[in-house]
Amino acid sequence: MLPTAAEVAHSQATPSGGELPLEVEEFLIHLQVEKGRSPLTISAYRRDLHRYLRFLVARGSTMSAATPADVAAYAGLLRADGLAASSVTRMLASVRTAHRWLAAEGVYLHDPAMTVELPRLPEPLPKALSEEQVMLLLNAVEDAVVSSRGDEFALRDRALLELLYGTGTRVSEVCGIGFGDIDLEGALLRVMGKRSKERIVPLGRHAVRTLAAWIEDGRPALVPKQWRSRDDAGAVFLGSKGSRLTRQGIWLILQKRSLAAGLSPSLLSPHVLRHSCATHLLDNGADIRTVQEMLGHASVSTTQIYTKVATERLWQAYRDAHPRAGARPAIGAG
Repeated sequence: MLPTAAEVAHSQATPSGGELPLEVEEFLIHLQVEKGRSPLTISAYRRDLHRYLRFLVARGSTMSAATPADVAAYAGLLRADGLAASSVTRMLASVRTAHRWLAAEGVYLHDPAMTVELPRLPEPLPKALSEEQVMLLLNAVEDAVVSSRGDEFALRDRALLELLYGTGTRVSEVCGIGFGDIDLEGALLRVMGKRSKERIVPLGRHAVRTLAAWIEDGRPALVPKQWRSRDDAGAVFLGSKGSRLTRQGIWLILQKRSLAAGLSPSLLSPHVLRHSCATHLLDNGADIRTVQEMLGHASVSTTQIYTKVATERLWQAYRDAHPRAGARPAIGAG
C-alpha cells in the first residue's frame, strides 16, 4: 500500500517548519515510490523546496504562480549567499526537477525553471599516484610473488596491476579480456572499449612477462573441474571460484595490494591507475594524440585534462622548492 502525502509529510518533516503544497508532496512520493530515491535524498529535496517556497512567499508568489524571473532571482540569491557551486547546483536541480514533473503531470500550467541554467561546476582534476607510489605498489606485489613461491593469486594480481597501469585500460575492459585479445609475441592487446569501439594498445615488457607467468603458471590452478560458461573458459583473469574476474573482484585486489604496499586503500582504484598511466605518459613526453588513442578517448579534449595534472605538479614542485616562488600568478596577470 502506497503512503499518503500526509504520511510522507509527517515522517519527513524538517526543522524549517511549514508544509509544502499537496502537489509538491505528491512529487516527493513520486521520487520515493516510483523512482526509488533514498530517504536521505527525499529529505534533501524537502529542505531545498522548503527554502525555495519561503523565498517565493517573501516575493508574494507561490510555486504554482512562479515565473522564470522568480526562479532566476532565487538562483541569484543562492549565489549571493556565498554557497558553493555544488550546493547551488543541487538546490536549483531540486527546484527544476519539481517544476518539470508538475508541469509534465499537468498540475501546473507551465515550467518556469526550464530556461534557468545551472552553474557550471569546476572540472575536478583526475587523481593520479606519483611514480614512486606506483613503484611501491608494483614492488610489493612482486615481493608477494617471490615470498609465496609463485602463488597463483600473487601471479594473477601482479599481471593485473602491470596491465592496468601499463595500458591505462578501464576496469570493464580488463574484465572482458579473452585469450584471443592478447598477442604476447607481438606485445599487443586488443581492447573493446565504450560503444563497442575496438582499439589496439601496446604491452610493455613487464606486462608481457607477468601475463605469461600468470597464464602458464598461475591460471591453471584456478581452472574449475567444469566451466560454468564458455565465457568463463575464455577469460584471461579468473576469480577464486574459476569464473571471470569481476569489477568488484579487481577493486578488492587493489585494496589488498595497496595495504601491503603501505598505501592508503582510499588512494587506489582501477580508474586511479588509468589516470596514473595517462599522467605519467604525458609527464615523460608522450604525444597527447597518442595518449588519446591509447586510452580510447573519443575527443582529445578529454585527454587534455591530464596536461592540467602535469602543470599543477610542476607548480607544486616550484612552490615547494624555489625560495622566490610565492603564490601562483593568475592567468593573464600583467
